[in-house]
Amino acid sequence: MSCIGDGLMDMSSPALSEGISDSSESLAQETAINEREPNMATILTSFENSFDPYGALSTPLYQTSTFRQPSATEYGLYDYTRSGNPTRDVLQSLLAKLEKADRAFCFTSGMAALSTVTSLVRSGQEIVAGEDIYGGSDRLLSQVAPGKGIVVKRVDTSDLQKVMSAIGPKTKLVWLESPTNPRIQITDIRKISMMAHLQGALVLVDNSVMSPVLSQPLELGADIVMHSATKFISGHSDVMAGILAVKGNSLAKEIAFLQNAEGAGLAPFDCWLCLRGIKTMALRVEKQQSNAQKIAEFLSTHPRVKKVNYAGLPDHPGYSLHYSQAKGAGSVLSFLTGSLPLSKHIAETTKYFAITVSFGSVKSLISLPCFMSHASIPASVREERGLTEDLVRISVGIEDVEDLISDLDHALRSGPA
Repeated sequence: MSCIGDGLMDMSSPALSEGISDSSESLAQETAINEREPNMATILTSFENSFDPYGALSTPLYQTSTFRQPSATEYGLYDYTRSGNPTRDVLQSLLAKLEKADRAFCFTSGMAALSTVTSLVRSGQEIVAGEDIYGGSDRLLSQVAPGKGIVVKRVDTSDLQKVMSAIGPKTKLVWLESPTNPRIQITDIRKISMMAHLQGALVLVDNSVMSPVLSQPLELGADIVMHSATKFISGHSDVMAGILAVKGNSLAKEIAFLQNAEGAGLAPFDCWLCLRGIKTMALRVEKQQSNAQKIAEFLSTHPRVKKVNYAGLPDHPGYSLHYSQAKGAGSVLSFLTGSLPLSKHIAETTKYFAITVSFGSVKSLISLPCFMSHASIPASVREERGLTEDLVRISVGIEDVEDLISDLDHALRSGPA
């Protein structure tokens, strides 16, 4: 290595140039590795708990209703758990990261979260909502919202023309599901969000059927994403919780105010249960979806099944659209038998599917929506919307898929003609 003048290195030296080149390449590779966006499975297990001064690997449960203050005229970061709690804040921060939101908020249930969203709508304003949505959401929109002076329009959200015709200058909120529950219809979230925003309306997407693992509707143009965290986020049928993930600081401030004013914030222990369950969400969803795909394919060729509703089947009318806005088809599907007695027999005969409402559990579940989750919708309205009594909805768990298929096959074949 040669030197010039006052001991300065000769940068033209071949050896030094090669060293700099090697060092630069190494630094570039290291930077690329450090800047790589981690996979969701990694985020779920690596999200930092910045609240604990002792470095606890598991987020501590701050099971307290109130917090001691530094003085009678000064407040610390937390004062009362209804307004804020460290355990809840860890969960909210993680969910905001998963949904790529500005902020996320945890509520006592999915319905509490949705009720808070309706508080954004004033008397005389309109909500445009899908026809095929969760029964509890339908009840809120059909029986509660009108009492507040809110006009609710119901449309088939898989038909863009119908949605376009329904949205107008008085529309404050467009309420979507995709896939819908329980008929698994697909909604074009991107295009409907564009339509709604042209009229100054907000777009809410109930993403419960997908989970953050498979879809992030805020990236598609939605303003608010709701999850029933009772489902895939917690995953073990042991907690009730709801989530709102919000885009935009102004909207987030409104939601934060309502969460506190209405007293709907999730309790610390329920937040802790969600934090425990969410660590395995990516793993669970992957297994559940794999099982569901095989079950849907099996049912689609079964002689006693008339129709299967599952976005992972290529003959689903929304197949291409769905995969343009989601990473997978999930693990909730429904099918028709053409016979209520047969459908009832299937639900009551299976060994590994629990007869119950809800979905997203590690345990496989089965239900007849017309008599369970959607029973509050009048029969005549259900019929108009194509929701028939023989519809069977299943939520696929993490059991061995061959056991599940064998179980369904036996129930189908042993049923009444």
